[in-house]
Amino acid sequence: MRIVSEKTLRQWAAEHPDAETWLKGWIKTAERVEWSSLQEVRRHYPHADGVRVASGRIVTVFNVAGNKYRMVTSIHYNHGIIFTLLFFTHAEYSKGSWKGSL
Repeated sequence: MRIVSEKTLRQWAAEHPDAETWLKGWIKTAERVEWSSLQEVRRHYPHADGVRVASGRIVTVFNVAGNKYRMVTSIHYNHGIIFTLLFFTHAEYSKGSWKGSL
């Protein structure tokens, strides 16, 4: 899969050092696989979830660093592209207000 944008992931890792190891591992995994569905994503990340947002689209949310953070992505399986969208603490994510912006 191609990740858009790794620079954003590196920025998140710098801002949240306790998530850096997880994020680097996720990058390595995502770059070497060709996921074609959420079920395939869950083989590597069993707690990944599909969440419907205001636009009606489904985003994929990953639990990061032992459930301390959430990373919201848009995975375009047909094109092999992952867009990194948002990164939250668990508490920020739980408020749900982010769904309206997507």
